[in-house]
Amino acid sequence: MPQITPIRPAYAATFRCIGSDCEDTCCQGWSVPIDRAAYENYQSLPPSPLQTLIDASILLVPETVKPAAFAIIRMNEANQCPLLSANRLCSIQTEFGESFLSHACTTYPRVIHAIGSIKETALTLSCPEAARLVLLNPDLPALDSQQTAQAEPLVGMDASKSVSWQLIWFWPIRQVVLLLLRNRAYPLWQRLFLLGVFCRRLDAIASGELKRSVPDFLKDFAASVATGALTSAMETLPLDREAQLDVVLQLAGMLLHRSNLRPRFLACVQAFTAGIGNVPGANLQSLAEHYAVAHDRYYAPFLDRHPYILENFLTNTVLRCRFPFGSVSQQKPLSMAREFALLTAQFALMKGLLIGVAGFHREAFAAEHVVHTVQAASKHFEHHPEFLNLAHELLVESRMDGARGLAILLRNTEPKAPRPASTEIHTPAPQAKAAAASPNP
Repeated sequence: MPQITPIRPAYAATFRCIGSDCEDTCCQGWSVPIDRAAYENYQSLPPSPLQTLIDASILLVPETVKPAAFAIIRMNEANQCPLLSANRLCSIQTEFGESFLSHACTTYPRVIHAIGSIKETALTLSCPEAARLVLLNPDLPALDSQQTAQAEPLVGMDASKSVSWQLIWFWPIRQVVLLLLRNRAYPLWQRLFLLGVFCRRLDAIASGELKRSVPDFLKDFAASVATGALTSAMETLPLDREAQLDVVLQLAGMLLHRSNLRPRFLACVQAFTAGIGNVPGANLQSLAEHYAVAHDRYYAPFLDRHPYILENFLTNTVLRCRFPFGSVSQQKPLSMAREFALLTAQFALMKGLLIGVAGFHREAFAAEHVVHTVQAASKHFEHHPEFLNLAHELLVESRMDGARGLAILLRNTEPKAPRPASTEIHTPAPQAKAAAASPNP
């Protein structure tokens, strides 16, 4: 197969920490892990007031409960790193240089994955500056033209071994995903629904239920999207604002008693609840009515003017979570349908919060409110090890993990006349004929 130049957004390379100007320092509000190499460096420091402070602030993690971190920094009474100086800079970096920082402190907010021989970097949006860089850039998916990838099995991956066969086709699959997310011939909720179809079909190929080759399927799926053949069927999908809001409320309520609540996140929750009319005597029906008004009058007009914001959020989430592959290993079976459900849960939560916040600010709803909401929510949910599993359990228990339920979480607009689709999606694949994809689950 020919070489392709995969879509590999390079925005993470442009990130620069703004230090003491940051409105929500990463040195506050959570545990800071210390790897063994950094810990040993600190033990070798000569005696000094800073060395004494470091020694008093770092706790070894007991071997019996040890996670990935070798040690952690004990937060002070203000729940911030005691090594943060008066001008809100890291004393270790100031005194000894970046090489003395732990791996977590050096890389944050970058999330780095190795795909074959290529490293790919996304950003965690719990950092305010990272959230601004990602969300507010109309040209976010600039390509990294320095590397190409084969549309053939990744280096070191052999289909005859136990490695998931989907991962062998990482780059062609990734290409379809990112191009689909930016195809504005479809409203965003329809792009995401099509992405769910895509994931379920790949799972069906993996199980043998669908007798297709991956290259043939990718080619025909792209052709179906380009012709708009699925638009009419998607317009029949359900619109159920009450059911959607019910799940959003449950997702937003997760971890409230399991993690430290920061003032920025509390302000976000308060704006959200006020924006959907959460007053004494309110019920789900009245909340859903306010939720619909907030969406139609304030959220949707703003996002229509700035369509790239949620596209960028999704693009970054795809890279950060290695969607639709997740943390797949040679020992763990891959379910792309489950990865799509997790993506939908994250998107539905963030969209729902933004709708409520838009309802609170009304005509004044602006980019700064989007950044604040996404950043505060990301810091609360994104780094919690239980959130994604809990979110998936919620979808399963509420029977929202199937195609119909996920469509309810995605759709907020009334049916309207379909728009013509474009030919923006092209996927490298050999010439072959096969049945087109269907939106049916």
